[in-house]
Amino acid sequence: MEKAGTTLDQFDVEWDMRVLSAHKTPDDAIEFATNASDTYSVIIAGAGKAAHLAGVMAAKTTLPVIGVPLSASLDGMDALLATVQMPTGIPVGTVAIDGATNAALLAIAILALGNPKLGAKLKEYRQDLRQATLRG
Repeated sequence: MEKAGTTLDQFDVEWDMRVLSAHKTPDDAIEFATNASDTYSVIIAGAGKAAHLAGVMAAKTTLPVIGVPLSASLDGMDALLATVQMPTGIPVGTVAIDGATNAALLAIAILALGNPKLGAKLKEYRQDLRQATLRG
């Protein structure tokens, strides 16, 4: 998840990290999600194994939730399926296994909807990515 923080820093997006678990600290996770909209605009939730954290977050807030399945076991396939297979009505945007960078970029794209300066930075990032790709 460090890559999410690095990416958010690159775009000058303020962020906060919490260590929460849907199974080991469920009351804390639910309290955070329930009150998150008072402070935050998007939640990125990384979890491995029985990766229910993003789903718990999504069930307790109307904020966009981006799930990052982590490769803690079974090459992350268990976490991917637990994150992506949400029931109708409780969506979780899910990125690739260990895809914290893309989770941050998706959060930035969401935040850029109401922030033209951030949108311009994202557009510049994409142009730089294109140029780097063309250079090989």
